[in-house]
Amino acid sequence: MDVFGEALKDQFLKPPAETLWVHNSYDEPEEMPVDIYFRDENEMPELELKALDLCKGKVLDVGAGVGSHALVLQKRGLDITGMDISASAVTIMKQRGLKQAMEGNILTYKIPEGDKKYDTLLFMMNGIGLTGSIPGLKAFLKHVKSLINKDGQLVFDSSDLSYLYLEIPFPENGYFGEVSFRYEYKSVKGKWFKWIYVDQKTLIDIAKQTGWHTEIIMEDDSDQYLARLTLAK
Repeated sequence: MDVFGEALKDQFLKPPAETLWVHNSYDEPEEMPVDIYFRDENEMPELELKALDLCKGKVLDVGAGVGSHALVLQKRGLDITGMDISASAVTIMKQRGLKQAMEGNILTYKIPEGDKKYDTLLFMMNGIGLTGSIPGLKAFLKHVKSLINKDGQLVFDSSDLSYLYLEIPFPENGYFGEVSFRYEYKSVKGKWFKWIYVDQKTLIDIAKQTGWHTEIIMEDDSDQYLARLTLAK
């Protein structure tokens, strides 16, 4: 069952949705307000607006949810496609007016024969976390080269989770930013999935190893930052 998708459907069709809980591997479950996925441009934080300003050419919004960021880019006249692994999210994207939306997994996605590659891959709300782990991030940065033009870019935000370990020891095994989540909605729990938050230094090192140049565009006061990756010359 697509637990996350059910919450999105309720918020879209008969708001407000009931409480969406996010269970994690490091602390107590947290409540996720579902209406955050339905924000308009005026409700988006500076970091997200800056990310949208960086987008150019043919854009793929990965993990687009219900298309809030993609709809802004479509209004600006960009060639934008929203991609999400949730079929319910893709349906809502289309119903909200996004002209190009598809269900898919970026980790295995291939450009259909005859289609043009992308100029921008956009990952908002730590969407890059879907790579799941340090090895997963490395593999993704190699795979995604087949999806973008030589002067293309990856634009995403992430966070440094080291603040979680100010009073507890860092994990003995694995990278401290590798965590697991699962959603719970109306007492139905989804499957656990891996997610990663990557600190700036680690990102820069991994990007260099896999043939990318990293620019840190901005940071906020909540340990979040916006990055832009381009292929190394």
